[in-house]
Amino acid sequence: MGLFNFIKKQLLEVIEWEDKTKDTIVYKYPLTNRDEIMNSSTLVVRPSQCAVFVHKGQIADVFAPGSYKLSTENIPFLTKMLSLPTGFNSPIKAEVYFVNTKQFTGQKWGTQNPIMMRDADFGNIRLRGFGVYSFKVEDVKTFMQEMFGTNEVYKTNDVAEQCRPMLLQGIADAIAESKISALDLAANYKEFSTNVIQTSQPEFARFGLKLTGVVIENLSLPEEVEKALDERTKMGVMEDKMGTYTQYQAANAMRDAANNPSGGNLAGLGVGLGAGTAMGQMFAESLSTQNKPKEQHAEKATTTCSKCGAKIRDGVKFCPECGAKQGRTCPKCGADIKSKAKFCPECGEKLIKTCAKCGTELKDNQKFCPECGEKC
Repeated sequence: MGLFNFIKKQLLEVIEWEDKTKDTIVYKYPLTNRDEIMNSSTLVVRPSQCAVFVHKGQIADVFAPGSYKLSTENIPFLTKMLSLPTGFNSPIKAEVYFVNTKQFTGQKWGTQNPIMMRDADFGNIRLRGFGVYSFKVEDVKTFMQEMFGTNEVYKTNDVAEQCRPMLLQGIADAIAESKISALDLAANYKEFSTNVIQTSQPEFARFGLKLTGVVIENLSLPEEVEKALDERTKMGVMEDKMGTYTQYQAANAMRDAANNPSGGNLAGLGVGLGAGTAMGQMFAESLSTQNKPKEQHAEKATTTCSKCGAKIRDGVKFCPECGAKQGRTCPKCGADIKSKAKFCPECGEKLIKTCAKCGTELKDNQKFCPECGEKC
């Protein structure tokens, strides 16, 4: 070996990685002299980094942030790097990898295929969504063994290919288990994110990763469902306001007809007013026709109070006029019963009235038996 090469190999080497990128997770340090580490070299591990020494394909040591003087005392797998029998050549070689342990934020996710959801209002619907997530390397050894391999550089795009499917699986599970209506999804994005982190963390941990954050920016409904929702909203706005709307349209029609310049005189004005009046009557008849079924339905939906005879709606339990309780009740326990029930469903009390002499079923208002004439 020449004197120059001998002196060169004795120079103390500083092993460090100054990361100037935003997406590099693992970086292999390019050691000189065929991956030989000289004794008393300096290792500098910056904040949010870990240094991993690999010897013969196995992880030997992991160094946390700090500055280290490398020697056989703090690197257990190395023997003396410089020895006279080998001519100052190190018999052991090692590889040094720097792992970035900071959070990698702003990683985008989106649904390539729609997520099926069973909704109470719209039935089975398909959802699409997008957002961002964050992750970090939690267990360096597990990450190196399960995901990294022997690449010289490993970036976030390489990890995202595995992270996105696991994340979307957690989002689909969170939506399905929540059973929240599609109309209330936007109000529960934060709760979904928390559930996704909890359910997806075991999958990320298998690769030495930690899911630190999930942001759901949007969950969208299919176009046809959005159109149906818009129509329903429009009908809700117009409900019970058709009268005002029709009157407004009739007034505009009368104004346009009165301003019609075709007549050019009072006769033309009269014709215009007559046309406007006719159009107003047409709108009024249309409004009456629209309201007529509702009025008939309202009449069918009313009944009379059993005590004072006032008209009340079906299903009302107390009369708004006299306060009398409506419906049929058990005379023994007071439970509500159906009108045609013969026995109380709560206490089993017999509810029908029968003749004490012949056993004929009687109505509540009958005072004599229609069969035998016995007084009831």
